[in-house]
Order: sequence, then C-alpha cells, then structure tokens
Amino acid sequence: MENISVLEAKYEAQKIAFGPIAFQAVNSLIKIGALDLIHQSRKGISDEDISKKTGISIYGIKVLLDLARFMKVVLLENNKNKISKIGYFLIKDKLTTINFNFVNDVCYEGAFYLEDSIREEKPIGLHKAFGQWDTIYEALSELPENIRKSWFDFDHYYSDTSFDSALKIVFKNNPKKIMDIGGNTGKWSLKCTSHNNDVEMTIVDLPGQISTAKKNILNKTGADRISFYPQNLLSDEISLPGEHDIIWMSQFLDCFSEKEIIKILKAVKTAMSANTKVMIMETFVDCQKYPAAEFSLHNTSLYFTFIANGNSRMYPLSSFSKLIEKAGLVISKTHDEVGVSHTILECSLP
Repeated sequence: MENISVLEAKYEAQKIAFGPIAFQAVNSLIKIGALDLIHQSRKGISDEDISKKTGISIYGIKVLLDLARFMKVVLLENNKNKISKIGYFLIKDKLTTINFNFVNDVCYEGAFYLEDSIREEKPIGLHKAFGQWDTIYEALSELPENIRKSWFDFDHYYSDTSFDSALKIVFKNNPKKIMDIGGNTGKWSLKCTSHNNDVEMTIVDLPGQISTAKKNILNKTGADRISFYPQNLLSDEISLPGEHDIIWMSQFLDCFSEKEIIKILKAVKTAMSANTKVMIMETFVDCQKYPAAEFSLHNTSLYFTFIANGNSRMYPLSSFSKLIEKAGLVISKTHDEVGVSHTILECSLP
C-alpha cells in the first residue's frame, strides 16, 4: 500500500517532469564555478559578488540560484549564499561527481533516444550522440578525451574501490595463473602482479582494448607476467586459453544480454579444469545496502540500453544466478559487501 498523500505524489511527479532542467541548472552552476565559490565563502557570498567573480550576469546568477536554493543545493542566510550538505556532495564527494560527469558527458544526449533504443534493442543513443558503433566498447578508443575520461572514471571507480577486498578473496588459495576476461585497461592484472610476485595473468578483451592495456602496462611492475589474448566474446566461435586456476570477470557480464551471458559462460566452461574457479564480481541490484546505490544501479541499467549496447542491464542476483546454472556452472560461494557495492560469486564445475 502506498504511504504517500496525493499532494506528495503530485510533487514527486513534478520533480520527474522537470528533472532534466534541474540537472542542467546544477551543471551550469558547477561549470561557471559558482558552487565552488559558494563553498569557499565560509561566511556566505551575495548574488552580486558571485556575478562579479564569475563574469556571469546578475540575471544568470539569480535564475540559477533561485532553483538551487529551492532544491536545497544552496542555502540563503542574511542575503548570502552558503553551500548545503547536498551542494557539498555535488562538488566534493568523489562518487557523486563521477556519477554526475558520467551522466552529463556520456549519457545526457543519448538518453533522449531511450524509447527508440528499447523498441529496436539497439543503442540508438550511442548512434545519435557519438557514431555508428554496435557498442560503446568498440567506440572507446575513438571518443573525445573528455567523454573517455568520464566513462573510465565511472567504470574504474566502482571496481577500483573493490579491488583491495577482492584481492584477499582471489588469492586465498595462492593461484598461479589467472585469466582476466574483460581486462579493460589492465588495472586489475597489475594489481594482481603487484600483490603476488609469482602469479601470471592473461588479459582477454577486444583488440582495441588490448592495445590500450598494453600501453598502460608497459614498463610497470609485473608487466612481464601479463600476457594478452585478443578476443571478441560475441563472435560465432569463442576460444579461450586453458590451464588457469582462476577465471576472473569484473563488471563484465553485465555488459551483455542474458543469452550472451550464457554463451560466454559456456565458452568459459570449456577452458576450465576440475580445479578451476570462476570468480564473477558484479553490482547486483538486489544485494544493495543503501537506497542511493540501488537507485544508481537502476539508472545505470538504462545507460546500457541507450548507450552501451541496447540489450544488457544491471542484473538482480536472483536472475543472474539462473544464467550461471543454465551455462552448466554452480555457485559454490557468495561474498557480499565487497568494496562499495559489489558481490563476488565463486563458481565451479558441477
């Protein structure tokens, strides 16, 4: 039963209706430096002084701050603007700023084509905003630097904050060889070779990403123990190298549809021996502790629809576990609350 009045419901509906304008109002305040200026002014700062210091007309400052104050991004005390807790998080909290820049730079324009993307099951937003690629992953090496930065900052933040906790889980049985599927820029493989002086890593990814990983890994500690295996895991014939103790996939399988996940896991199964462990690290919607995390993941699901590939999502564990079973693997252990919001699934042969 809904615990909300009619007036409250109508107000929430208006927030959704005007949401894009509110987002861009805050984006403008950040870009012109007004929010930083307000934050730095501990005793508060007037609209007029903000106008002078930013070079923006008093009209522009007032219309932006009218909305910012209503949304409690900025507080007005004695005709002076002060930063609120919400405003502070928007400019100083790393997670929030990464999410904000990702939405503005990578998602905003393409989101207009969400309906088209859902109807066609293709990333029409990607096509309209950036070009005629099948997926964002193929486009990454050719996108403008600011967009690449926002994408990689978003992608890396969630995995990077989980890596230290994940290393303890992965290396508990001292594996000698690890396959890093979807190795991206090679960060995880470098973490592993730094953590353990003997482990050998194999990065599996698209040729373009392998090229990026090679550049990032060059001359780094442990680079001599990292090999590369270019592979498009959506190709008709997938081949993967054998003889690995662990096959690792971090924030990788959520980039694919259910059918594609089953296909990839079946290919992984052929590369396994009786003692091989498959370790899958993902952010599952139904494993989140905080509402903010769950809200973020539901929105990220739609990014996959209109930008990333047109057919994947952030999965609930209740659905994802069934895909693992259909691929012929079993979940032997589950590790929750890894880093910010991750879960690691340990899988093995039946």
